[in-house]
Amino acid sequence: MDKFIQFKKLEKNANNQLSNMNHSKIKFSRLGLAVLAFILIMTFPAKSQYPGQYPSLWNVNPKIEIKASSFNLEDVKLLDSPFSETVERNGKWLLSMDIKRLLHSFRVNAGIQTSSKALEGWEKLDTELRGHTLGHVMSGLAMMYKTTGNIAYKNRGDSIVTALADCQRILNQDGYLSAFPPNFIDRCIAGRPVWAPWYTIHKIMAGLTDMYIYAGNKQALDVAEKISGWAYWKLSPLTPQQLVVNMKNEFGGMIEVAYNLYSITGNDNDRKLAELFFDNVVLDPLANGTDNLPRLHANTTIPKIIGEARGYELTGDEVQKRIAIFFWQEVIDHHTYANGGNSDFEHFFAPDKISEHLTVRTTETCNTYNMLKLTRHLFSWTADARYADYYEQALYNHILAAPDPRTGMVSYFMPMKPGAFKVYSTPTSSFWCCVGSGFESNAKYAESIYYHNTSGIFVNLFIPSELTWKEKGMKLVQQTTYPEEPSTHLKIETDKDIKMAFNIRYPGWSSGGIQIKINGKAIPVKSKPGSYIALDRTWKNGDKIDVTFTMDLRYIPANDNPDKTAIAFGPVLLAGKMGKEGIQPPAPYALDQNDYNNYPVPENVISTIKAKGKKLNDWLKPVPGKPLEFKAIGVADRDFDLSPYYKIVEERYVMYWDLK
Repeated sequence: MDKFIQFKKLEKNANNQLSNMNHSKIKFSRLGLAVLAFILIMTFPAKSQYPGQYPSLWNVNPKIEIKASSFNLEDVKLLDSPFSETVERNGKWLLSMDIKRLLHSFRVNAGIQTSSKALEGWEKLDTELRGHTLGHVMSGLAMMYKTTGNIAYKNRGDSIVTALADCQRILNQDGYLSAFPPNFIDRCIAGRPVWAPWYTIHKIMAGLTDMYIYAGNKQALDVAEKISGWAYWKLSPLTPQQLVVNMKNEFGGMIEVAYNLYSITGNDNDRKLAELFFDNVVLDPLANGTDNLPRLHANTTIPKIIGEARGYELTGDEVQKRIAIFFWQEVIDHHTYANGGNSDFEHFFAPDKISEHLTVRTTETCNTYNMLKLTRHLFSWTADARYADYYEQALYNHILAAPDPRTGMVSYFMPMKPGAFKVYSTPTSSFWCCVGSGFESNAKYAESIYYHNTSGIFVNLFIPSELTWKEKGMKLVQQTTYPEEPSTHLKIETDKDIKMAFNIRYPGWSSGGIQIKINGKAIPVKSKPGSYIALDRTWKNGDKIDVTFTMDLRYIPANDNPDKTAIAFGPVLLAGKMGKEGIQPPAPYALDQNDYNNYPVPENVISTIKAKGKKLNDWLKPVPGKPLEFKAIGVADRDFDLSPYYKIVEERYVMYWDLK
């Protein structure tokens, strides 16, 4: 079947589900441990996996000071923008998926009769990583439920949880649950080849935990706790040497999910399980300030750091803090491309060697998904704008750039090789790791737009949205077409005057200045780029804040070669458009993420420009009527267009240029 026809058929099925379900938003009550006798209204209230929110709902509260807490997903409504459009496509895909096929391998493993068949790609019955996608799907459904308020997502997630609980009960193996037999874990412990069983178990546990956190499903928490209990029983008798062997295999976010369960339940065995995955070989050098990243598999490593960050919040262990902060800074300073991503062929390479690693397998999307999770932790500890600056860079130029806006399919790698094109997944035959993380990334864009502390709000991202801060009795409406316009407009709605601070992020890229107006009157700005502008006053209903940025063209040179450079306009990375020659169906859709690695690059692809020493404005000219589009004039054999990378679809492009 033609791929596009297949996509439209799935989209139609999803639309039918949406129209047949109750679309009304569910109203949530606040529930604390001290008032467990109260009757729940509709469902549990949402509880964030990040510190500082709903503290009475956690059995283990943070042991550190939280300087900024994000709002819950249901508190922020996305308005029309590329982000809300991506969320909608993500939701249609999630609702179109055949749940019986997702569950097939779990039921086969439990000996339950099933008339369905397994999905293809990484979910085939003979693939050892089978089952990981279902964990991501549960997380995606739970987050979509909170993002949209649509009960269809919760109902679908609840049905998965019920089915998994049946599999766990019938397996009757002390809580073990997965889509493969437990001897996969035995092989891992023995050091025999096996494809990442702990990685898959983490995804299942994380999905179940998210179904509890975001959808109030108590059965999901029970199933996750039983898996955690089995895992602790399995690993706690091992010697230190056996644990080292066990950790040579990728284990995903086992540290993080065990700590998250510990924070919810207070079960000390969950905390001990997290500690059993402390990888001294990787983490000790980072704790001592040594960059040991070269040759490490990036998406194996980053989740370990997220786990240590979560552990620091719950234990106050300064070693865990040092690991997280040092790692983040090393990756950003020495291993990060212009789009905010990292790695080549899935691995970190030597520091400051970006120009030597412009290939077809750069910047795995899962890596950036995980770097943004880590960034959220670090921002909550510090309220430092540099973390928010990076978040914006990676969000616009990698996460938003990864999905196909026509079909919703997602990319594994974001190729930096001149003349490359993005390669997308398929709806039923791929299921790479980046497909799974995409279900989550494209459901939770609302989570980092706003943060708060006791004195006010941080406006970190300039995305059209409505924030409802129930505790303060106020709403904040943000209207903008940013980054297509260099401004954003905030309106306060409140029943009574309210004294608080609005901390507006002053982006580090806006070196030309920023203008702030309150109710039409300009105010002086003393803050510097890469910080916050604090607007502390008593606000009345209808007050408006208008923010205008200076957006300029700028180079982002490779960290080892100033003459090998990317180009950005404000926050947006620009890519040179090089046509569609040679991209024939089934390309750009792929069964394997490496399917098109060896394609020939047409001779007419331009990657060298005669612009050294020239100002960007001299040869890059805006295209009238097309925001963020530019034409390169007089610097190559022919003129060509540049477009925001997140808008490049099914077309060859150039990201890094040789300046001559």
